[in-house]
Amino acid sequence: MEEKTKINLHILLPHIPDAKDACVQRIISQMESTKGIERVHIVDEKDSPEAQLCFHYDPQIISIEKVESLAQKAGAALEKRYKHIVIEVTGFRHQRQTKLIEAALKAEKGILSVSAASSGFVSVEFDANITNETEVSGHLKEQRLYTFPQPAGKRSKIVRLGKNGSNRSEASIAAGKDHRHDHDHDQEEGHSHGGLFGKNTELLFSLICGALIGIGYGSSFIDGIPPLVSSILYMIAYLFGGFYTAKEAIQTIARGGFEIDFLMLIAAIGAAILGSWQEGALLLFLFSLGHALEHYAMDKARKSISALMDLTPKTALLRKGNDTKEVPIEELKTGDVIIIKPNTKISADGIIVKGNGSVNQAPITGESIPVDKSAIDDPAISTEQTAGLDERHRVFAGTINGNDLLEVKVTKAATDSTLSRLVKMVNEAQTQKSPTQQFTDRIERVFVPTVLVLVVLLCFAFLVIEEPFSKSFYRAMAVLVAASPCALAISTPSAVLSGIARAARSGVLIKGGRPLEDLGTLTALAFDKTGTLTEGKPKLTKVVSFDTSISEKELLKIVVAVEALSDHPIARAIVRDGTDKLNGEAVPRAHDLEAVLGKGIKAAIGNNEVFAGNLALFESLDGNKPADRIIGSIREAEDQGHTTMLIQQNKTYIGMIAVMDTPRAEAKDTLMKLKQTGIRKMIMLTGDNQKVAEAIAEQTGITEARGGLLPEQKVQCIEHLAQQEGKVAMIGDGVNDAPAMAKSTVGIAMGAAGSDVALETADIALMGDKLSLLPFAIGLSRKAKKIIRQNLVISLGMVALLVPATIFGFATIGPAVAAHEGSTLIVVINALRLLAYKQR
Repeated sequence: MEEKTKINLHILLPHIPDAKDACVQRIISQMESTKGIERVHIVDEKDSPEAQLCFHYDPQIISIEKVESLAQKAGAALEKRYKHIVIEVTGFRHQRQTKLIEAALKAEKGILSVSAASSGFVSVEFDANITNETEVSGHLKEQRLYTFPQPAGKRSKIVRLGKNGSNRSEASIAAGKDHRHDHDHDQEEGHSHGGLFGKNTELLFSLICGALIGIGYGSSFIDGIPPLVSSILYMIAYLFGGFYTAKEAIQTIARGGFEIDFLMLIAAIGAAILGSWQEGALLLFLFSLGHALEHYAMDKARKSISALMDLTPKTALLRKGNDTKEVPIEELKTGDVIIIKPNTKISADGIIVKGNGSVNQAPITGESIPVDKSAIDDPAISTEQTAGLDERHRVFAGTINGNDLLEVKVTKAATDSTLSRLVKMVNEAQTQKSPTQQFTDRIERVFVPTVLVLVVLLCFAFLVIEEPFSKSFYRAMAVLVAASPCALAISTPSAVLSGIARAARSGVLIKGGRPLEDLGTLTALAFDKTGTLTEGKPKLTKVVSFDTSISEKELLKIVVAVEALSDHPIARAIVRDGTDKLNGEAVPRAHDLEAVLGKGIKAAIGNNEVFAGNLALFESLDGNKPADRIIGSIREAEDQGHTTMLIQQNKTYIGMIAVMDTPRAEAKDTLMKLKQTGIRKMIMLTGDNQKVAEAIAEQTGITEARGGLLPEQKVQCIEHLAQQEGKVAMIGDGVNDAPAMAKSTVGIAMGAAGSDVALETADIALMGDKLSLLPFAIGLSRKAKKIIRQNLVISLGMVALLVPATIFGFATIGPAVAAHEGSTLIVVINALRLLAYKQR
């Protein structure tokens, strides 16, 4: 007889990013090999946002206690054994080099997977029983890549190592210490584009090469200047134009690699052997100029991301009693109180305990105008109690204080601040390859060897057709230049990097190329209701008097007086909104509050007895049933999605009030924009009853509303919608909607700033609590997808035109290299247009 047990994955593997993590599959394989355990699989728990492992076992062979013990031991062992780190490096020259680095690291013992980005980040998963972080960094140094301090996270962390290979403290890392690149260090360690004149040395060498070619070419038309002068100038041009090309080729060969730099050098040497010094110098000039400009252009996108690191100040004013002391932010602990001066950056995530003012949250949430903030009522509140506080009390590291002095209680250490986590995830996203990039990688794996075989065959064309070897060799070199996949290699990564950088600037975290590409292809969206389409908190919406002797204002005063005695969320909403409506008018004092049958409350105002509750309360109290017209009014309001409360004073039904979780102000306009962008189907999934769901749908423009859903039923809806539409996104708060988000093509979390769960579970996180960011994110994704397609057409189209042209002699090395480098620059510049993307 088979039995089952379930264990939350976060218990077995506390720091896994999601259920797709490789360690989950390892624990499944390990447990399934245990005698008595028949099957292990991942399930979504109904009452929890966290995925679980379900163990099917034979109780005759193994006990449930043994299953759980083995599972937890296996999880602990995997946590210790398998590590995932993201290392920031300096020394990448171009996107093509990342493939060589990946191949070189994968060949090392203990390294399980590698993904590198030319922006300077390498994601490595390794077996800690075989290797460690220091050895991984050593392998990178062997590839002439050098690491330096960077923000750290938890299990999946970013590591920057010093020149001697020693770990920097995670606290100082998060503080942004030693962030700025030391260009002298770059030069010493062989930074590919550093040198005598700094990081622009290659560009300067390239321009000198071009000048020498121009002078040499011009002198050939001047009588009296021997041809040898031009040849000597071309030879010197070789030295300047070929310096970095030769340097990179030698470094690549020393690593056992083989790439286009070497092939370009061979083509230039071949031209020199044939006496075409001018053409060979031109090849090196255009190739080196293209490289330098490519690096300059890509650096624009990298700086957009690295600018996030400069947002957090390095120190904070710590209050100790009546004194203040300036300390490094890595020394801040949760519970500390820091002073934020006017017009300065906030040093840590926290809660305002003293002072009121406005805060510019644009660096985190992308909000265009400052947000009003106020102090909490109880400054002595513990950090554990701050989680549920209103956003008006909460501030984030890196945001900018207005004109008022604030005192903030720190709720998160520097390493765990929202900004630190945002930077870490953006950097990790750069190493995740998009579907298109994976496709181009597959093309390159076949394309490059094919080209090399073709070039070798063309070298021997003179054996088949009547022409000298020099002509066959020259043609082969021209084809080699024409078929170089430089533009193809950079076409997708440049667009992905630019897209992620542009999104981050507006408060949208996109975790890699896959969600960036997928979001733009969607035609169906599923929304959670509470907190996504609605405000997430009840508001007083109706005040109706049934007694002509009592005005609506008098009724409201009675209700506010009674509800002020209760701490129920709905009561607090009634008091808050009712007080606003009364505009400061005096409210009578109520006393003797009692809860009645769990369906309402009773209190006294003077000598009057007041009941407030739902219809069921009054049906159970006595025979004094409400009149049909009153019941009709209540039913009508409930059909519109309101939660109603009937008020009785001394046996007389004096009125009704209603509250409702109202739609966000921007919801209807946002959904209209989404329809205009081509989203055909927008479904709302909610646990509220169907009438409430339909009422909100009518007010917002949702095409279909499904109410009364449990978490697993939301998952089923997502699966069904995916079958109909192919791809679907789920938009929610990242907590209760995590299972549905995991099943969707793209999971999108609302209001992710400050929410660990939302940041971890979503593919895309809208940092600000703004639904209006969604059309921007979809528009950016579509623009990115369009630019990626354009880049592929340009890069592959250029190769398709140039290869036949060089084979049949219509183009020589000069035009081939000009077109080749031109196409590389075009795709990079085209990708950089994403940095300037604006939603129409």
